Amino acid sequence: MNKKIKIYLPIFIGIAVIIGIVIGSNLNYSNKTALLFGGNKQEEKIKRLIDYIHYDYVDEVNTDSILDGTLKNIVEKLDPHSVYIPASKHEEIAEKMNGKFVGIGVQFTIYKDTIAVLKTIKNGPSERVGIKAGDRILLANKDTLYGKNITSKGVIAILKGKKNTDVNLTVYRKSENRIISFTVTRSDIPISSLDAAYMLQKGIGYIKLNSFTDTSFIEFKNALNDLKSEGLETLIVDLRDNPGGFIGKTRDIVDEFLGDNKLVVFTKNNKGKIHNYFATQKGGFEHGKVYVLINENSASAAEIFAGALQDNDRGIIIGRRSFGKGLVQQDMDLGDGSSVRLTISRYYTPTGRSIQKPYRLNHKSEYYHDDFRKRFNSGELTNKDSIKVADSLKFTTPKGKIVYGGGGIIPDVFVPIDTSNYFEDFHFREMSTFVFEYVDANRKDLENMPLSYFLDYFDEDEMIYTAYVKKVYGNKKNIKSKKQIKKYIKALFARELYSENAFYQVYNQGDKMIEKALELEQNN
Repeated sequence: MNKKIKIYLPIFIGIAVIIGIVIGSNLNYSNKTALLFGGNKQEEKIKRLIDYIHYDYVDEVNTDSILDGTLKNIVEKLDPHSVYIPASKHEEIAEKMNGKFVGIGVQFTIYKDTIAVLKTIKNGPSERVGIKAGDRILLANKDTLYGKNITSKGVIAILKGKKNTDVNLTVYRKSENRIISFTVTRSDIPISSLDAAYMLQKGIGYIKLNSFTDTSFIEFKNALNDLKSEGLETLIVDLRDNPGGFIGKTRDIVDEFLGDNKLVVFTKNNKGKIHNYFATQKGGFEHGKVYVLINENSASAAEIFAGALQDNDRGIIIGRRSFGKGLVQQDMDLGDGSSVRLTISRYYTPTGRSIQKPYRLNHKSEYYHDDFRKRFNSGELTNKDSIKVADSLKFTTPKGKIVYGGGGIIPDVFVPIDTSNYFEDFHFREMSTFVFEYVDANRKDLENMPLSYFLDYFDEDEMIYTAYVKKVYGNKKNIKSKKQIKKYIKALFARELYSENAFYQVYNQGDKMIEKALELEQNN
């Protein structure tokens, strides 16, 4: 063992024990902003120890890093969802949950050694000053944004900043072969939690949510209203791979489907105190048909959504058993920009189900968060009968449907994993690069193509597919995954030329869960 580690190890252990006592006595959800160091004897003792190390210890020690590491280790000994968030990560996480960040409003890729703009955010600061897709950003103020050592993280750090501050950009416009200067004023840039919303066919709409953030309800409500204006009668809500988010925003969205005073979810803390969340107002889609798509990565708030509709006999849940996260976290400020996201209660679906899957305290197994292999090997992802249920965790909905707790939401209609999507010889990075290069070289010919025409006729002669195969596979013949490769190439072109919404209009073609929803709708 390294000599320095031997010297510091007793100190680290001592600090961990003392901090554990302090945290145990001070961190609770009724005292969100409790400071780590207060006035009692235990707190004074640890403060004194830190001061001794800081001022008198023989070697130079970063006490901040000691505290960060110790706090992280303590919280990791709790349940799998309690986490310590150091100050350096707090802003990044807050941006995702708040649904916005301050920046210049471009999506970019690092192509070779240059920052290439993929698209500008609609009505964002870059679009307003005239920056276009395909532009190369060379300089931001005096910072160089090209070269071998450029990284996405480094670029983001330079382009982000305080709201209403200016950044002077030097841009090379390839289509005009000239250098242009722009002054861009940084502003709030939305991070959308809604990936897609469009009509699948007459009367049937589709909405996909990737998370439940502070802006999700407004995004969902606007999308729902747009679809209703197009004749929406049946809605498919896609929550696959949705990891969750704010419980309040989830309640607001579920409220669109349930009648007044219907129970959405309830939570219970360690003292047995119950907090109920009810539907509170007239919803925008209380009478239309609803199908909800879930999979093994649908978690937390996504499970609240599915469980609320299932337990209220509102709609049909399609897919595979969800992740199984029934714990509620709350951010608690530690006074220095860091925080602890601590589990404060469990949530239960309207029938009283806890869908939290089993875990052990002080034992964070990699299989808890990534049990895909375990589910696959057990046959659960391909056969509904392989899903283990317990009669002791059986519940009944108002209309007599049997539902189960104990680990995730079990769908009403099971759809096995589509193994045809796990095909050989699929080069995601090479495909993305190929699509960017093709669009970059043919932007003028492609950018005015109407989306409807693109969806019906893109690469009908397979010239683009053939060019891709020749570049990536050479002379190899009999590509087994031709159908999937063609679809994904088309989807990437749709994203590059139009939007994320267009990407899913292509990518969802032939989707087994969507097809099952359409089949059920046709037979009802």
